[in-house]
Amino acid sequence: MLSHEKNELLTRVGPGTPMGELLRRYWWPIATHDMVGRIPVKRRLLGEDLVLFRDAQGRLGLLQERCPHRRASLTLGCTEEQGLRCGYHGWLFDTSGQCLDQPGEPADSDFKDRIRATAYKVQELGGLVFAYLGPDTEESPAPPLPRYDLFVMADSWRDIAHAELPCNFLQIMENSVDPHHVEWLHGRYGSFLKELAGEPPLPVVTKKHVKVAFEVFEHGILKRRILEGQTEEDEDWKVGHPLVFPGMLRVGSGGLATFQIRVPIDDTHTWHVWYQCYTPGGAVPEQESIPVYEVPLKDEQGQWLRDYVDGQDITAWVTQGEIADRTQEHLGRSDLGVITLRRLFTEQIDVVADGQDPICTYRDQDPTGQIDLPMEKNKFGSAEEFRKMWLAESSIRYSPIRKEIFELFGDEAPADVVGPAEPATV
Repeated sequence: MLSHEKNELLTRVGPGTPMGELLRRYWWPIATHDMVGRIPVKRRLLGEDLVLFRDAQGRLGLLQERCPHRRASLTLGCTEEQGLRCGYHGWLFDTSGQCLDQPGEPADSDFKDRIRATAYKVQELGGLVFAYLGPDTEESPAPPLPRYDLFVMADSWRDIAHAELPCNFLQIMENSVDPHHVEWLHGRYGSFLKELAGEPPLPVVTKKHVKVAFEVFEHGILKRRILEGQTEEDEDWKVGHPLVFPGMLRVGSGGLATFQIRVPIDDTHTWHVWYQCYTPGGAVPEQESIPVYEVPLKDEQGQWLRDYVDGQDITAWVTQGEIADRTQEHLGRSDLGVITLRRLFTEQIDVVADGQDPICTYRDQDPTGQIDLPMEKNKFGSAEEFRKMWLAESSIRYSPIRKEIFELFGDEAPADVVGPAEPATV
């Protein structure tokens, strides 16, 4: 168990908190490409209320929501050639936050030159809009936005799913270094739900974990496992897959790969993004636009959806409470991954407090290249078996391009996955 003080240290993400200072050293998705246009949109990240916009020249801007004049929301604003004009009194701010115009002030006044709105760096990559809320000075410049492989690799199709979850980001990340839950939450419990529905269980996730390991490496934590019937020569152990520090999991196999990105909105809310990349091998038709869809969370009775893998995970995360009370937990040897992750966060908080760059700061990355991350090609057995299970049992089931995914891989689409799915209920 953790002390109350340590739990507070690891879960409070707002300005001035130790965890907040660490997390502000990273770029976070703040919107999907379809969310931002000429109409300013309110977003919240790391406990800060922000307004995201695109000016008439197409440039992205991200400002603190409240206007420096009379504190009205800048979502009540007009996007113009030079930036965002507050709708209350017409003060105009460019994307750097500099005030350019104050219509009510004397024409010869230099008051505007002394006024700035708080502005943050914002950049697009792979259909997502990323924001950096950390220091950006000559002495401490912002690091480059990491070009992780799924965001930039060629000959791939993508879609983006998302949902806002009412819980702290850390309990979601801890699930990513808890492999034993797979055989129980998705195996035993998932099969129990299928039994009640008169359906067969999923044998691919019911195998017992014989051995697990967690290795801190340059991108975060590399996860390895041996299931019943496997050896150390199998990819689940020999290759593994990573938790990318501080807020992302890379998982998949058989030409399907997903970044699960856990974006801390504030202490008690997380924006969960499933960034799904389909790479069947060889050239594929160009994708005109990346589809975006919202993952349903509850059924018509208001109950959490639990009849698929991601829904089971979500239910486990949110039922721990808005912030899990770790003073009441009892960890065992099977929780080595959770302990490793907490230690890594604590160490990196200290690194930032000492004025150094934390892990996963890629200042020397190739500006046109990609950061390749390890991942199994034949997870839990054959790639085909994994692909069929993943398409049926994850948030991909709600993807608007599922039929096209089957066609990309040369598979025949089953009748129940040929178009946008309706939320299933339990």
